[in-house]
Amino acid sequence: MTERTIRKAAMPAGISHYLTDYDAGRSGFTWEGARRALTGDTDARLNIAFEAVDRNVERGHGARLAARFIDRSWKRVDVTYTELQTRCNRFAGVLRSLGIEHDTNAVGPGSGPARPGPCVATLLGRVPELFTVGLGTLKSGNVFCSLFSAFGPEPLKTRLELGHVRVLVTTETLYRRKVAGIREMLPELRHVLIVREDVHTQLPAGTLDFEQLMRLSSETYEAAPTRDADVALLHFTSGTTGRPKGVTLTHAAVVAQHATSQLVLDLHPGEVYWCTADPGWVTGIAYGLIGPLTCAATMIVDREEFDPQRWYQVLAQECVNIWYTAPTAIRMLMKAGASLARARRYPCLRHMASVGEPLNAEAVIWGVEAFGMPFHDTWWQTETGAIMIANFAACDVPPGSMGRAVPGIEAQVVRRAGGRLEVIASPDEVGEIALRPGWPSMFSSYLESPERYRESFVDGWYLAGDLARRDREGYFWFIGRSDDVIKSAGHLISPFEVESTLMTHPAVAQAAVIGVPDPIAGQAVKAFVELRSGFEASEELRRKILGHARRLLGAVVAPREIAFSDSLPRTRSGKIMRRLLRARELGLPEGDLSTLEGRET
Repeated sequence: MTERTIRKAAMPAGISHYLTDYDAGRSGFTWEGARRALTGDTDARLNIAFEAVDRNVERGHGARLAARFIDRSWKRVDVTYTELQTRCNRFAGVLRSLGIEHDTNAVGPGSGPARPGPCVATLLGRVPELFTVGLGTLKSGNVFCSLFSAFGPEPLKTRLELGHVRVLVTTETLYRRKVAGIREMLPELRHVLIVREDVHTQLPAGTLDFEQLMRLSSETYEAAPTRDADVALLHFTSGTTGRPKGVTLTHAAVVAQHATSQLVLDLHPGEVYWCTADPGWVTGIAYGLIGPLTCAATMIVDREEFDPQRWYQVLAQECVNIWYTAPTAIRMLMKAGASLARARRYPCLRHMASVGEPLNAEAVIWGVEAFGMPFHDTWWQTETGAIMIANFAACDVPPGSMGRAVPGIEAQVVRRAGGRLEVIASPDEVGEIALRPGWPSMFSSYLESPERYRESFVDGWYLAGDLARRDREGYFWFIGRSDDVIKSAGHLISPFEVESTLMTHPAVAQAAVIGVPDPIAGQAVKAFVELRSGFEASEELRRKILGHARRLLGAVVAPREIAFSDSLPRTRSGKIMRRLLRARELGLPEGDLSTLEGRET
């Protein structure tokens, strides 16, 4: 534990943490127990929608607010658990009327799980209909896929083809701009349902009126008796090259998403929760839809994009208790200044967590400065389906750490040795993050890529592709993606470590670090820097930042060169694209940006 460790804060009166003692929590945890805590019966059939909605209605929470949707003008649409159940039932009935119904008796080879049912996709923003379609699809036993609404026609076409999508629900605007031109190239897409933005306009040819179909459908629908191993969710995540990977999760994922919503996010029934992730990414579904509902929480869903003033207003005005956001957003808030955050009071806010990329130590400490509490970093991937490593609400937070393994998860740092893996027992040695398979939300396949799926597992471990070290207390510290680490004069240099150090300079708002060819060292470290407001790029400032980095990192690790940038290139989910910076630096074709997304975490 470092001297900078931030000690755990006291809890509000009347509330206790789900995980109060880390070691005891790990030793007493089993996935069978977690399943029983969710369903009350380890032998019961699992259906995500039933556990997220129907179970709460059965337990008397039907009148509780499930979600509050806020639009640009601050108009609110409130949906209770009973209302959400009714709308989900109606949409499941709509799918049945369209002939989109999963045959739960159709098992795979041998006695394996049922073959995946038809896929239903959404191309929507943060709107109530996304909840309706997602949960209604899962309740019907079909497969749900949420697509990122900012994708262009080509990335959408690729994903709709790969997912064999039968039904797409979208808005008239998005359909005309992005789908109409590729519709004839998608023969498997049988139905497009339009969520009308204006009831007076005529629907595009070949589409159906979503609300009209909903009005004609029944308010009752019995959840499909899906098995734990039946495919429920399809998420797309891109590798460094090639087509996006279709990652499938099963209905058993709800067990891990529920358990981590309690153990990591510390969500209690009735608490107000805000996840800022876009529903087009796995976080926006696992922890922006499913997990919080299984906890009987109330979700805040802001339909607008990032704006510091608006975000602070949401936190204060909506009495948010738990906030789950992204490091990119936190750094943008930092850039706007802590004084803006401190201009309001947040008496309800008690826990803040981050996801999506490593969280710099300075951002953790800034949370204390701006809100009186730290941000708690979490680590996971689309393939893991739920949080695997985290800084827990009741535990001390070493700024810059990924945290410790979630109860029920065996995580190690390993090295490859002759086709096998060797667990690194010594603290602080760098290796690959490896997870022992067997947790309920572990991905079941890469769609139509069985060989790629098999290659993800070596010697009984799932390899995440991230490098890290583990300290004596069991905290993991991110080093970088295995293909991002810079090799310079025999040294392995973590871009993340260099970026974090650069951000400790008062002029630096954001930083990205890559390796560039060097005739002597093989690679040299080059940094790209965005400046905070009030600072101007100059040769003098460049020298000061370089000197700052060399003092803290040493001459071997510090950047040899710094380039100022008005805006660093980012993925659609906000991550800085080091690969694109490398391509530009080397004069290589940049290609389709959708192939540069990196793994969504």
